[in-house]
Amino acid sequence: MDDSTIVRRFFERDETVISDVSEKYGKYCGTIARNIIGNEQSAEEIVQDTLLKLWESIPPNRPQKLQAFIGKITRNLALDALKAINAQKRGGKETELVLDELRDLSSGESKVENLAEQRDILAAVNDFLRGIPEKKRKILVLRYWHCFSISDISQIVGVSEASVSSILKRERKKLVDYLNKRGY
Repeated sequence: MDDSTIVRRFFERDETVISDVSEKYGKYCGTIARNIIGNEQSAEEIVQDTLLKLWESIPPNRPQKLQAFIGKITRNLALDALKAINAQKRGGKETELVLDELRDLSSGESKVENLAEQRDILAAVNDFLRGIPEKKRKILVLRYWHCFSISDISQIVGVSEASVSSILKRERKKLVDYLNKRGY
């Protein structure tokens, strides 16, 4: 079933669409949640919460890219769950590694003071991503958006783990330089 049909069924409030979405995107959402939270049981709960949030979000939203929309919901719910766990433990191993890698992008100062500046930074990051080859962009998104392990990215993209690590390191440096040139 294609995504436009799924979205149409949400607008028709067809409750059976939830099981179809679960079948089509459940594994995808589970992977995102597990990569962030590091716990199978919590990941399953996040997938169920994603389906509920999706039901509540469509309508009024009419996503053009349903997979990205679902992935964003899952990611946000997993990050919220991770914050709740934070008092006890930082979270899954991959999340910890990803956060360590991204510390290079922060000067330690809080330069983002308002929503307009946040949007400017987001636009600059998106411009940077549009300007790099598709394979490198995919590697960055898999690592820093979905929190995939280097090993998983290697298998998905079809390059060695060493290549993935090297690409991530080089592209992070380029992104830092790109943002610095723009005053961020």
